[in-house]
Amino acid sequence: MKKINLFSAFVLSAILSVFLFTSCVDEVEAPKVDHYKVMTDYMKANNMDLSKMVDAWVVDAPTVNTTGIATYHILDLRTAADFALGHIPGAINTTMANVVTAAQGSTKPILVVCYTGQNAAVANVALRLSGYPTSKILKWGMTSWNPMFDKITANISNQAKGHANWSTTNTIKTPVLFSLPKFAETDFAAADTTGAKILAKRVTYMLSQGFKGVNAADVLTTPANYFIVNYWTEADVNTYGHIKGAYRLNETLLLGDGMKNLDPAAKITVYCWTGQTSALVTAYLNVLGYDASGIKFGTNAMINADLLKNKFSASQIGNYTYVTGN
Repeated sequence: MKKINLFSAFVLSAILSVFLFTSCVDEVEAPKVDHYKVMTDYMKANNMDLSKMVDAWVVDAPTVNTTGIATYHILDLRTAADFALGHIPGAINTTMANVVTAAQGSTKPILVVCYTGQNAAVANVALRLSGYPTSKILKWGMTSWNPMFDKITANISNQAKGHANWSTTNTIKTPVLFSLPKFAETDFAAADTTGAKILAKRVTYMLSQGFKGVNAADVLTTPANYFIVNYWTEADVNTYGHIKGAYRLNETLLLGDGMKNLDPAAKITVYCWTGQTSALVTAYLNVLGYDASGIKFGTNAMINADLLKNKFSASQIGNYTYVTGN
């Protein structure tokens, strides 16, 4: 009898062990998805580095006029009221949030238009990351099309000349290595495990933020509040100087290990010549999980008189045909 009890106890113990082991296995969580890595690996594999965002992405008003406006599928991002006051013939009025949808079905090259080229640059990143790798923006926006639409002249400035926080010599900061961004698990559904799905969700988020611009005066006054990125060549920094405390980066660095030169915990602000390229760069960075903004109108809003290239003036404004109404 004693043997039977011992045998029963052994069997019971074995059953309990199997049950507990099975329960533990059932409770093991599935491995978490590194959404940032999955997305950026997908972007690398599909030729979506930042350098591809700035590849032949701007076309000027004279070229559009000479080529013929009917050549393009023109998406105008301005408000309905401003669109009604005047727009390029054949243009379609849409919003930042709907720009990818508005591009669908087009058999023509896509041209995005806004007031100054800065909002269009943001939308163009979304388009190039959403299956439209040759989309372009109208340089200087509708400002360059006709004096009727000029939104740039009033924003040109030389406020950085002689400013205490503008360095006239190259004292650009040495790059520092940071960790890469991390996406919150709560930002994604359980099915968002592929690079394409993660990227689409991040593009939608970026478009919801729109053009994130800051005023040059604010950055010049308190540069320590920002992680400042100068988007020039070193030769240009040597020629013009830079905002004090700025780093210098360019598109060859910004996907993969080069992203480690940006602080994911900081308020990043990028400046270029005109504000258009910096708007594009910051849109791309926001897709990648950074909190990035662009200095509006670039160095044309800071040292316009000193610029030898990419300088805005009245000569940039054309006198081309427009139509009114919706």
